[in-house]
Amino acid sequence: MSTELYADGIGEITVTGTIVRIDLMSLSATERDEKNNPKPVFRQRIIMPVDAFANAVDLMQKALAGLVEAGAVRRIGDIQKLPTGDTQQGQMAANASPNFN
Repeated sequence: MSTELYADGIGEITVTGTIVRIDLMSLSATERDEKNNPKPVFRQRIIMPVDAFANAVDLMQKALAGLVEAGAVRRIGDIQKLPTGDTQQGQMAANASPNFN
């Protein structure tokens, strides 16, 4: 049986020589910032050689391209301004996640 880890995003990527460290973060269930939003907290670190990181980035870019092509996500730069009548009650038409900017 394998262990799975959920992460809300990447907090930091550090390159030291030929080693890349990727800090995974998730939103805290208990800690809040000054605006009462959940604070991002460190969860786990991925450590890999720089060539493996480059291969992982290439694989993620291909996965993102597939998601964009399938219409599952839209890149912020690719979205044209919609006429004002096309959104319901001011809802955003695009994926507003900072992970897809």
